[in-house]
Amino acid sequence: QVQLVESGGGLVQPGGSLRLSCVVSGITFSIGAMGWYRQAPGKQRTLVATISSSGFTVYGASVKGRFTISRDNAKNTVYLQMNSLKPEDTAVYSCKYTNGGTIDAWGQGTQVTVSS
Repeated sequence: QVQLVESGGGLVQPGGSLRLSCVVSGITFSIGAMGWYRQAPGKQRTLVATISSSGFTVYGASVKGRFTISRDNAKNTVYLQMNSLKPEDTAVYSCKYTNGGTIDAWGQGTQVTVSS
């Protein structure tokens, strides 16, 4: 059974930083692509960043230059380092695993709130 568990969310002031983690179990982590997505209240879920099995990264326009996605295959973990946070970054952040074919799996999400 595939499981994804996020952690690291919380309340941070504008301009601050947070690092999110997503631990994957029940599947071969290294062959899958990982992504972070976010959903703000009343809005659709949007892409934050993705990282392929080979380390190729893609970022949403609103986070480029501020957020960094990375992965540690030895720990079955994907990270999202978030710097220079803005109030508009407030959302539930979820990670996703995909093998590009038969499996798409999501975590339960972690709340990030940027407020003074």
